[in-house]
Amino acid sequence: MRDGTRGAFRADLSRGIQEGAVGQTILEMRGIGKNFPGIKALEGIDFTMRTGEVHALIGENGAGKSTLVKILTGVHRPNSGTISLGGEKMEFHNPVDARKAGIAAIHQEASMFPDLTVTENIFSGHFRRGRAALLDWRSMRERASALLERVELDVSPDSLVRELSVAQRHLVGIARALSEDASIVIMDEPTSALSLRETEDLFKIIRALRAEGKAILFISHKFDEIFEIADYYTVLRDGAYVGEGKIRGETVDSIVHMMVGRDLSQLFPARDSKPGKEILSVEGFSRAGFYRDISFNLRQGEILGMFGLVGSGRTDVILSMLGLEPKDSGRVVLRGKEVRISGPRDALELGFAHVPEDRQSQGVILDMGIGDNITLPQVSSLSKASFLDRAAEREITRTYGTRMEIKAGGWGDEAKTLSGGNQQKVVLAKWLATKPSILILDEPTKGIDVGTKAAVHAFMAKLAAEGISIIMISSELPEILGMSDRILVMYEGRVAAVIDRKAADEATIMRAATGAATGADGRARK
Repeated sequence: MRDGTRGAFRADLSRGIQEGAVGQTILEMRGIGKNFPGIKALEGIDFTMRTGEVHALIGENGAGKSTLVKILTGVHRPNSGTISLGGEKMEFHNPVDARKAGIAAIHQEASMFPDLTVTENIFSGHFRRGRAALLDWRSMRERASALLERVELDVSPDSLVRELSVAQRHLVGIARALSEDASIVIMDEPTSALSLRETEDLFKIIRALRAEGKAILFISHKFDEIFEIADYYTVLRDGAYVGEGKIRGETVDSIVHMMVGRDLSQLFPARDSKPGKEILSVEGFSRAGFYRDISFNLRQGEILGMFGLVGSGRTDVILSMLGLEPKDSGRVVLRGKEVRISGPRDALELGFAHVPEDRQSQGVILDMGIGDNITLPQVSSLSKASFLDRAAEREITRTYGTRMEIKAGGWGDEAKTLSGGNQQKVVLAKWLATKPSILILDEPTKGIDVGTKAAVHAFMAKLAAEGISIIMISSELPEILGMSDRILVMYEGRVAAVIDRKAADEATIMRAATGAATGADGRARK
């Protein structure tokens, strides 16, 4: 489609939305297929969206959601099938074509240019120009201010993006989509790094966009969000179309059955937990401005859950314990002896393994192969006379890659080609291959589907039964309640409560996490 024709099409489409053409078909994808070397990513996908609709795209990691979105945004071209917008067939040769057709995407990682201003990010790729083709900064700042006000973001259009929080960056992403007058807005895991309040604010904006007739494609693994905000759904499984329908009238069980092809009767495995003797003691950890007087212990074969609201200090304590961040005071006692941990190498040699929250920047090296990622912590031990023992490396990769059921074309595939859930499995395989005695999992199921969550939970239970001690940091109360033997709750940098599994419920945990279970001095009430 030529630019002039595309412009006329956009004008007609926008006019239809503004005139109240809510509920009319805006997007039709028919028979979409996409192949990669050795992998059939999509086959025969049908997908429809209407104006004034929030449409949830649901499926396990590896089901084909990301590939479908990349085709819709012009990143990939399909091997088969057709795409129609407003009844007119389209071909997107690149992302620019998709943006010009009125499709905007806000990705999970809120990718932006951190050293550019909010205005520059909003208008990146479609800067406004005035006389002599010079950039019209005054017009763009004014428009940016109006867009920021529309999404209720109180920041200067001249602020650098690196100065913004994750939630604020998501709102800038929405402002950017609005600046392009997008008719279809794709939101890929938009709440993955947001607090409950920030999520509520985002949903308010989504509802406003829906009321204006925008079509919102919403991708999330959180069923409570899907059932709260979505009107319609489409389910993919193993690269194939499974079904679609209105959210109203469906249940979590019915959607899960479509996703995984079976009844997922129990997300959390039954455990006959019998923790052994104390293996780890953290005593008197303090760091000014982050946490103070933190003490807890961990027993062999125990899963200790750590819960707290954003800013409670959970992750900061663990990073200090591993020597990744400083502390002002405190000591670590391992198997009855005080140990000094100055960094990751010390922690590894002492039997610690740490699966971080941000798998893409801290867990995997995206441009490296799966096997290279899995064996990375063991390069020194696998090397002989400065040469890497490739046979041993392949055996470790095969053993732990198979154990974690990583779905890939081959062990040499780059990690960036994998779904989020399979990237998480690579991180788990990497650290399990070191044969740790203490495994620390920070948000282990963040951003992964319900089927993969169940697999991770089952694997955690198996490891605990084998005697591995686990510290699990999680923001999901069902996960904390379903997997923990004991629950350590933090509030404003202090231990608010330590609750045994049998005495734990959502109300008790939330009272502690919000300070209701602490006294005026900040100490936990007995």
